[in-house]
Amino acid sequence: MLYNRRKFISFVGKASLGATIIPPFLMSCGNTTNPTSDVTNASEETLKRLKNLVLEAIEASDKDELLLANGMESHVIVKWGDKISDQDTFGFNNDYTCFIPLDKENPKDGLLWVNHEYADPLFVSGFNFRAHDNPMENRTVEQVDREMYSVGGSIVRIREENGKWSVVKNDPYNRRITAQTPIKINWNQPIKGKNIFMGTNSNCSGGITPWNTFITCEENYHSMFGETVYDENNEPKKKASWLGWEKFYNYPPEHYGWVVEIDPKTGDAQKHIALGRFSHECCTLYELDDKRVVAYTGDDKADEHIYKFVSSKPGSLKEGTLYVADTINGKWLALDWESQSVLQEKFKDQTEVLVRAREAAKLLGATELNRPEDIEIDPVTGNIFITLTNNKRKGDYHGSILKIEETDHKFDSLTFKATTYKAGGEENGFSCPDNLAFDMSGNLWITSDMSGSSMNKEGGPYMPFKNNSLFVIPRYGSDAGKVIRVASAPRDAELTGPWFSPDGKTLFLSVQHPGEQTKDVNNPTSKWPFDQDNIPKPAVVAIQGDLIEKMNLLRQIEKKG
Repeated sequence: MLYNRRKFISFVGKASLGATIIPPFLMSCGNTTNPTSDVTNASEETLKRLKNLVLEAIEASDKDELLLANGMESHVIVKWGDKISDQDTFGFNNDYTCFIPLDKENPKDGLLWVNHEYADPLFVSGFNFRAHDNPMENRTVEQVDREMYSVGGSIVRIREENGKWSVVKNDPYNRRITAQTPIKINWNQPIKGKNIFMGTNSNCSGGITPWNTFITCEENYHSMFGETVYDENNEPKKKASWLGWEKFYNYPPEHYGWVVEIDPKTGDAQKHIALGRFSHECCTLYELDDKRVVAYTGDDKADEHIYKFVSSKPGSLKEGTLYVADTINGKWLALDWESQSVLQEKFKDQTEVLVRAREAAKLLGATELNRPEDIEIDPVTGNIFITLTNNKRKGDYHGSILKIEETDHKFDSLTFKATTYKAGGEENGFSCPDNLAFDMSGNLWITSDMSGSSMNKEGGPYMPFKNNSLFVIPRYGSDAGKVIRVASAPRDAELTGPWFSPDGKTLFLSVQHPGEQTKDVNNPTSKWPFDQDNIPKPAVVAIQGDLIEKMNLLRQIEKKG
């Protein structure tokens, strides 16, 4: 259920160890969970068993392993190429994960949504860009088709039995959404002549709606079908993509860069035009008392912006206003063609404003930020946390976490206060924050996103951090406020999409692009997860153990003394 807004606000600023219950999580937050009543009242025996377990940080590592802190263990649930049905296999470069139980009374059986962000042709289609002076000369449509199939997302039914999560093979719910799946748009006006777009790609992070559907976000879409850029005379020009799919399929770039909603049980999808077009990292939703929806989303590109959509009708992601943040003055600026004369001078209507949201945001004076990535709502305070990964051009190599406090804690407020919550760097022990998740006790979990080409370079700014990692910032106890490394990724990989099971005993986590610096498939830079093929494979893992359980019950343990 969603947390009652009035009770939620009354809790703000009054959280204490003496409170009788943990506030239920905001189910609308991406990357968070919704604890059941039996979990929030753990037995005395469980609390006693976990009380003396110490949270011990692990050292930075450059090993080709998934290393975990004491009290944590993992197993692979599904990996690239695994059959999920007679027709479909699990996609490549899994990112965001989200789990919805089929029965709210059973947290161990449900549907897992997994994003598949991009294809590495070397592994997916056997085409090696590095081996050709003119890479596109020998490219084939069959190779592009394999790459297009490998992205999008997967829905798989998973079940925990005897402590292990696995895919329910050939379950009717198991299906793929790919770059060749027709998807309708939630808008009254066609875009580039179409109301149905071909597929989704560049699927990075996401969210979950109050009505229990999956949200997946199209991020670096320009890598697939290029981009349309405009000169000083407002004349369009086509910019080519990295993968060159547009040479085989002439789909307009304007059909990509949107927030996509997926029905978990049917696979029906729609693209939400009202939320704007840019490199969406995530989309985190909150439902107001009157059932209107607020959606936060960031544009993961250097010198881009943070956006907020506020619906004008209950349960709508179409009717409403899209705002962009002026973090210097603490204002949400309306990207509204009807009321903004500066937008009327540049664009012909609201649809064009939304298609060219980046340009519109800059015309309004929105604040340029250092790659806004994930956005999550603190379930205790109601503050908004946003990862700003880095901006190397401006000398920000390590990024930070921004905190937004909406005026009067009203999520539809048009004013706010912005401050830095944590700065990346050696002093705080992390660099390039990416995905965030709050657990049942309100501890903050952070994954990092140092690029594979920059990690472990002698003398480079990222050398002290070695491989990408998973961190936690405890909310209670002697370690409260400290950034503690609890997992280290395999070589070249990043850890993404953290999501807790409804009972808080499992952390679902993606291991994305291990071995991405490989130039020869016969000599990969990583071999994780070390299966019979002996090549790196992106995979989703389940992390369990006493430490995961303790962190989710930490508030109760502290309360019991």
